Amino acid sequence: LDSLLQEIKLIFRMAGPYRRKKYHYGDTHLKKRWRLKRRTKDLDQIDADLVEGKVEKLLTQNVDYDKTGLGQFYCVHCAKDFIDTNAFQAHVKSKPHKRRLHALKTEPYTIEEAERASGMGSYVQPGKRKMETLLPSAVTAMETLADVKKRAKLDDNEDDQTAEVDAEGDVKM
Repeated sequence: LDSLLQEIKLIFRMAGPYRRKKYHYGDTHLKKRWRLKRRTKDLDQIDADLVEGKVEKLLTQNVDYDKTGLGQFYCVHCAKDFIDTNAFQAHVKSKPHKRRLHALKTEPYTIEEAERASGMGSYVQPGKRKMETLLPSAVTAMETLADVKKRAKLDDNEDDQTAEVDAEGDVKM
């Protein structure tokens, strides 16, 4: 019986290459999560952020402890937060950032353009605009993450000093 099993094993070994293993077979329920993991804003949403009033707010945000880099190193064009000035400057030199700037050069589609495309008017070529990288205030000041944390701590201390304290020592809200 043992010799018969050894012959069978030998036959299977010589039968040819092994079948490939399907490790990710049945992961279709995870594919949507994988696809949406690093999804950022679309071009029309970023174009809405590039309006005069919104850009200044995004470039000079208050310190937010929930965001990467405390929300001080934000790329408006790519809608991403970075950890410090060096990471932001490396991102500005990168190919994905340059691609995004190039894509933002053409003006976004409008309702009028859609109507012209459907035959309700004559074709007008989409306009080009000049797009340059906008730097956040923390990057222009060449602040590090430690500097931002110190600034945030000082701002918190000023807020604590202005809070009213009652006779028992509790802070009034």
